[in-house]
Amino acid sequence: QVQLVESGGGLVQFGGSLRLSCAASGTIFRANVMGWYRQAPGKEREFVASITSVGSTDYANPVKGRFTISKDNAKNTMYLQMNSLKPEDTAVYYCNLKAYGDYWGKGTLVTVSS
Repeated sequence: QVQLVESGGGLVQFGGSLRLSCAASGTIFRANVMGWYRQAPGKEREFVASITSVGSTDYANPVKGRFTISKDNAKNTMYLQMNSLKPEDTAVYYCNLKAYGDYWGKGTLVTVSS
């Protein structure tokens, strides 16, 4: 079983920055894909960014150039550095791990004020 715990959300002004963390524990297979998704009020959950076990990354178009995904394998922790935040980035951000299963954290709220 895998447990994912997000942290780092909060309230930030337009143009500000936040760094989200996702700590993974349990049985974590070496071959996996970790990612961030978000769900804004009244909208469906959407992909934000992902990183593979060998470090390949992918980003959704709305966040390219502003967000950076990374991970520390020794700490089993993934990060999302979010810069130049906009009100439309306001959402609950979820950590995801795909490895012989699909695992989700409970989410952390990011609110960007205009």
